[in-house]
Amino acid sequence: MDASSYPLRPPLRHRLPPVARSALVWCAIAAFPVVLVVTVAFLAGDDPRYHNAVQTIPRYALPVLTMALPAVLLRRVPLVTLTLILLAAATMTVTVHSPFTGHPSDLRYLELLAINLTVGYVAATRSRRLSVPVAVLTLCLEILVGYLNPGDANPVFQPEIPTLAMLATWMIGNSVRSRRQYADALRSQATAQAVTAERLRIARELHDMVAHSIGIIAIQAGMGSRVIQSRPAEAGAALRAIETTSRETLAGLRRVVGGLRQADRPDSGSREHPDPSDPGSRDPAPGLADLERLATVTAEAGVRVELCWRGDRRPLPADIELSAYRIVQEAVTNVVRHAGTADCRVVVDYREEELCVEIVDEGRGGPVAGTGFGITGMRERVALLHGEFRAEPVAEGGFRVAVRLPLPENVPVSAEPR
Repeated sequence: MDASSYPLRPPLRHRLPPVARSALVWCAIAAFPVVLVVTVAFLAGDDPRYHNAVQTIPRYALPVLTMALPAVLLRRVPLVTLTLILLAAATMTVTVHSPFTGHPSDLRYLELLAINLTVGYVAATRSRRLSVPVAVLTLCLEILVGYLNPGDANPVFQPEIPTLAMLATWMIGNSVRSRRQYADALRSQATAQAVTAERLRIARELHDMVAHSIGIIAIQAGMGSRVIQSRPAEAGAALRAIETTSRETLAGLRRVVGGLRQADRPDSGSREHPDPSDPGSRDPAPGLADLERLATVTAEAGVRVELCWRGDRRPLPADIELSAYRIVQEAVTNVVRHAGTADCRVVVDYREEELCVEIVDEGRGGPVAGTGFGITGMRERVALLHGEFRAEPVAEGGFRVAVRLPLPENVPVSAEPR
């Protein structure tokens, strides 16, 4: 088992029970005033002339603890956290770092760091309408506290240092917020595009499948109703063709609905491992090998389809097989419904780097209609596979649909025919 197969452990705060997390938060808030009083009392009695290792550790550890305790509220209420940190910083500055006490102001850097980090978090997680006033008000308070130490020459008490630090911190937090919003917008856009693409795919699949089947059923039903009295055998053949076409259409609809239900299950697995209990998953998607059956069904509807195979017939990727089959199906359906001819020719050419499909008839021809979904669906299928599509009337009469689909590099050129 590789490292990527191990489940990721959640953060410590998520592994603790909710009651334990709440208890820790309340304990930290309750300990904050106590630690602040102890810190001020210790620093007020601290004489820098007698520093040693024992005194240095609490001299810095206590202020760090004072600044860290309010951080337990940072994710929930950052403004309350900032208020507590400002209160602690102002208390320590006025009572300990004041020139009247004669103590150094090196801990002032720690206070500014804690304040600026909190403001940066506000800028990163809240809107500019809130973060800008918070940053300005906090900066004014820092400068005001600096003026309470007029005799201290340390640059940290001058207005320039807090101003530059606050500006840099707010800009970094605002940049993080902008990048997060941009990433969220990209994810939302990608999700919307995926939903639209899936909706169009389902629309194309249903149109190509149902339109062909309904067209065949309508023609067979009309023919059967005309000859049911005079030629019962032909009427029976028409009814059997209607039954076969209806069953195939029902199987295709079952496959589409099964695929949709499969995608809705979080534990359904990939398309390569469908759920065997799903009736729609047992019906494979049609491919170029099914063109013979399509030609037989179309011939029963009154249009003879001449299939011409060129090149080395070989297995192709499923998306190319399905798209090529649906394009031929839609083009042949248009011949049955609109061309007014009894013949058409389908040429499937397996080339080294592309698959070429051509459907030609000698019917009425005429310009391409712009309101139908058949031509649009074929063009969209080809565009998704980065191919070329042409649908145009032939000068000598009739109509021609030509498609070129590029093949992946790993598809073998020579293989046994399917």
